[in-house]
Amino acid sequence: MKTESKPNIVFIITDQQRFDTIAALGHDHVITPNLDRLVKEGTTFTRTYAAAPSCAPSRAALFSGLYPHSSGVLRNEDPWRHSWVEQLADDGYRCVNIGKMHTYPYETPLGFHERHVVENKDRNHPSQPFFLDQWDKALWVRGVEKPGRATYKRDIPDYSQRLGAFEWPAADDLHSDNFVGNLAHEWIDRYKIKADEPFFLEVGFPGPHPPYDPTKEALKRYESREIPLPELSREELESQPKPLRTLRKNHIDDDHDAIVHQDNPGMDQIERQRRYYYANVTMIDHQVGELMSALESRGVLDNTVIIFTSDHGDCLNDHWHSQKWTMYEESVHVPAIVWGRGVARNQRVDGLTSLIDFGPTILELAGIEPPPWMEAKTLLPAIRGEQFSGRDFVFSEHAYDFIFSGTELMTMVRDERWKLVEFIDSDEGQLFDMQRDPGEMYNLWDDETVAAIRQHLQEVIAHWRAESALRTATWSAPYR
Repeated sequence: MKTESKPNIVFIITDQQRFDTIAALGHDHVITPNLDRLVKEGTTFTRTYAAAPSCAPSRAALFSGLYPHSSGVLRNEDPWRHSWVEQLADDGYRCVNIGKMHTYPYETPLGFHERHVVENKDRNHPSQPFFLDQWDKALWVRGVEKPGRATYKRDIPDYSQRLGAFEWPAADDLHSDNFVGNLAHEWIDRYKIKADEPFFLEVGFPGPHPPYDPTKEALKRYESREIPLPELSREELESQPKPLRTLRKNHIDDDHDAIVHQDNPGMDQIERQRRYYYANVTMIDHQVGELMSALESRGVLDNTVIIFTSDHGDCLNDHWHSQKWTMYEESVHVPAIVWGRGVARNQRVDGLTSLIDFGPTILELAGIEPPPWMEAKTLLPAIRGEQFSGRDFVFSEHAYDFIFSGTELMTMVRDERWKLVEFIDSDEGQLFDMQRDPGEMYNLWDDETVAAIRQHLQEVIAHWRAESALRTATWSAPYR
C-alpha cells in the first residue's frame, strides 16, 4: 500500500459526555459550533452504546475490541497493558496519547510512542491510587493548588448544595480541558510530520466529567440559556431494582468527584448542574476547533480522519441518579462522529453500534486487517456511505466496584425496540419498551404480558457470553 493512502487519524474521546449534547443533532441547548461542523461534513452514528458505563472498562473494551468480560477489565484500576494501537505502531504510524486514557498502570505504553497522561480531574479520595500526571505538574509549576473535592469543600460555603458544579478558580489555560487541548495543539505544531509516517493522535479530554468546573467565560455563554430539566417521578424511583437503589445511596453518602448527591434536589440545583456541565462541553467544542485549525496550519487536515466520541454518559439527575454506573440511555448512549478524507458527508446512521466498533474501523482505515478474535465490528462500510444495517443487539456490562457495590455483575442488552438489564445475583431487573417509553420510566420486568420478551433477551445474553468465550479464546496468545 502506498504511504500517501494512509490517513492521519485523530481520535478525540471526552469523558462522561452524554449523547444529547450536540446542537446539530437536535439539542440546541448546547453551544457546539465545531462539533456541528463535524456532523454536517461527516458521518454520525446516532445509536452508539458504551460496552461499560464507567471509564476504564469502557476504554479497555474500546482499545481491545473485546467486551469487559473478555478483556478482563471489569472496573477502574483493573490492569490493562495491550491494545490495537500496537498494530498501528508496528505498521509505521507515530502513535501519541495526550490526555486521558485511564489505563492502569496509568503510564502503560499500550503501543504509543508518546504518552502525555492527564487523568481524572479529582483523584483526592482515599480509594484512588496516588499518581502525579502532566496536569498536576503544570499546576505545581505555576504554584496553583489543584482544585477539586478538598479545595471546593474548604472554600465553597454551599459546597454540599452545588451537586458538583463550581466555577473554575484558576487561570483559564490551567483548566484540564484547555491544558489537554493546548498541549495537543502544541504537539501538532512542533512534531516533525513526515510524508512517510502517518500519525495516530488520541486526545483524551478529562471533561465534562465532574467536578463540573467550566471557566467564567464559558459560563457567561449560558447565563440566559434555557436548560432542559428532568422529569422525576418517585414511583419510577421506587420501581428501580435494589442494586440501583444501593448505588444511589452510595452517591448520597459519599461525595464522589466532589458531588454531594441529594435525595430530593431542587430544580434550581439541577439546572445549575446542567448549565455548568454544558458549559464544559462548549469549552471542549472550542478545543476541537483549535485542533482542526492546527491540523490545517500544518497542511495535514485534508489527509486526516477525525473521530469524536465519549467513553460513557452522565445521568445528571435523570432517573434520580448521579453520574454513570447505570444502563439508562443518559449513561450508556454516547456521541459518535467521523469526519475527513473518504467519509460520507452529512450522513446519519441510525443502526445500532457499539463504541468498541471504532477499533477495527481505525485499523481498516490504516489498511490493517483486524485480528479474528475481536468482538468489535467494523463501521467502514457505513463511513463510506455503503449499505449498513448495524447490529441486531448491543451489550453493556459492569462488575462490582467500591461505588457500584450492589451486585457482582450487571448486564444490558438492547435491540431495535427493547432494553433488558439483568443482575447476576438478583431476581430483580429492568425491561423497557424503548419504542413506547423512550424515557425509560416504566419498568416491565414483572409484567407477564411481556414475559416471553424478557426470557428471549435473557437467552440472547447467555448465547452472547457463550459465543464470546469461543471467539476470544485465543486473544491473549500474542502477548504471552
